[in-house]
Amino acid sequence: MSAMLQDTNSTVVGAETEGELTDGFHLVIDALKLNEIETIYGVPGIPITDLGRLAQGAGMRVISFRHEQNAGNAAAIAGFLTKKPGICLTVSAPGFLNGLTALANATTNCFPMILISGSSEREIVDLQQGDYEEMDQLAIAKPLCKAAFRVLHAADIGIGVARAIRAAVSGRPGGVYLDLPAKLFSQVMDAEAGRKSLVKVIDAAPAQLPAPSAIARALDLLKNAKRPLIILGKGAAYAQADEDIRALVEKSGIPYLPMSMAKGLLPDTHPQSAGAARSQALKDSDVVVLIGARLNWLLSHGKGKSWGEPGSKKFIQIDIEPKEMDSNVEIAAPVVGDIGSCVAALLAGMGSSWPAPPADWVNALETRKEANLAKMAGRLKKNSTPMDFHAALGVLRTVIQERPDAILVNEGANTLDLARGVIDMYQPRKRLDVGTWGVMGIGMGFAVAAAIETGKPVLAVEGDSAFGFSGMEIETICRYNLPVCIVVFNNNGIYRGTDVNTSGTSDVATTVFVHDARYDLMMTAFGGVGVNVTTPDELRTAVDAAMNSGKPTLINAVIDPAAGSESGNIGSLNPQSIVKKK
Repeated sequence: MSAMLQDTNSTVVGAETEGELTDGFHLVIDALKLNEIETIYGVPGIPITDLGRLAQGAGMRVISFRHEQNAGNAAAIAGFLTKKPGICLTVSAPGFLNGLTALANATTNCFPMILISGSSEREIVDLQQGDYEEMDQLAIAKPLCKAAFRVLHAADIGIGVARAIRAAVSGRPGGVYLDLPAKLFSQVMDAEAGRKSLVKVIDAAPAQLPAPSAIARALDLLKNAKRPLIILGKGAAYAQADEDIRALVEKSGIPYLPMSMAKGLLPDTHPQSAGAARSQALKDSDVVVLIGARLNWLLSHGKGKSWGEPGSKKFIQIDIEPKEMDSNVEIAAPVVGDIGSCVAALLAGMGSSWPAPPADWVNALETRKEANLAKMAGRLKKNSTPMDFHAALGVLRTVIQERPDAILVNEGANTLDLARGVIDMYQPRKRLDVGTWGVMGIGMGFAVAAAIETGKPVLAVEGDSAFGFSGMEIETICRYNLPVCIVVFNNNGIYRGTDVNTSGTSDVATTVFVHDARYDLMMTAFGGVGVNVTTPDELRTAVDAAMNSGKPTLINAVIDPAAGSESGNIGSLNPQSIVKKK
């Protein structure tokens, strides 16, 4: 076949052909569109450049990034926000590897995402003959994602895409890898046969109903609790069962703690929120209901000092994955099923009335909460120059209070740890942060996808170290003119900018950056708005202007270099040397 021309109507016209044909490029695009996937995040390059061009020509939105990991993070959080798999498109080998970090992180955090990468041909890879960017990508991806598939024939593209979609969103969501060798794209077949080969996925994530006996067991345990507590995880936010979750919390009267990405399922100002009394709530509770939350390191594995005496509490856990039960401690009442169905069943089982939790338990938490909030209030109003973290976050707390529909993206060390406790959220799925692994560099990818998928203004609050992982994507934000306001908390280093190199050499300490860097000037270089601020009042003025204008903005917020502590809440994970130098 010669003189082959491609158009955007799924037609291939050849000088020696008759009739209508299609090829691998168009079949991939048609398969995605058939399943209502409208956006691709990625980085163009051989062998997938034309796939991006043709997808854009076919009406899909193709958002090009400067680095594949950031595109992958965008796809992952798009999946969390929409419950449809986010698509990341990369080139082979190095591009695939860059996207693989985001894919593994998506799997760990239960975000539905599909990484699609071009690759070298099987016959060359298997014999290790040294093809351009040769790599056995499928084998590398398998251990790091929920499922991995390779498509070798154009007629199988529809099935391949369908399997990837179903794997990404069914059961516990996660990342899926789809390997498309370069030769696949130019394969030609009859257009009608190609159309018939496509698959519209039906009921990709079917409801998984809990056993009635599991619901009865959980309710019996909960009814007899003296100090019950509900913990909401990001799985509860992903479920989009917002009304039933709120009804369950309010009908039970039980105090609740939201994990960071579950903040806003109920407003953080809700009277049952025990967020400001977290330590006491965890330590003194006797029955704990986990809704879409896992007892991993973020909850001290459900044991240790933060949980009080060993054996002092029983757990009810709602999760779609049976293997999650008993992962760290015994689960007295496992409830296996999708969160929406499980919560609805619990509500139905509670009947028309439910006994309120003991008043002494509720009052004890309320007393501690009021004391902690009063203690924090003074720190948030501090008006010093340079600012500390609390003073700056106090401003942003007010911004989100006044703009509850804005999406907050947050990463860093102290910037993340402190913001989790300071900034209240009022609506679900409005707070996006580093999640389970604590991976730095999610900020700009999350910010881009949040703006694209929701159309809402985005406030990205970044530590200066965390910003460095994805900061070049401010060009992407400017290129697409997205309503993103980035605030970089600049304290000249990692944790703080005052560490000293004790070796006597001229090198600065490993945690210290260039003093008085002007990140705002990076934004102006790409045509956005850059502002340097040194006081809370200046910060408030700059953020308000950015959020009102919708223009891409970066605010360099000068923070006291001495403000901050090492890794905040996880400093204990940093092992200490046992060798003492004389």
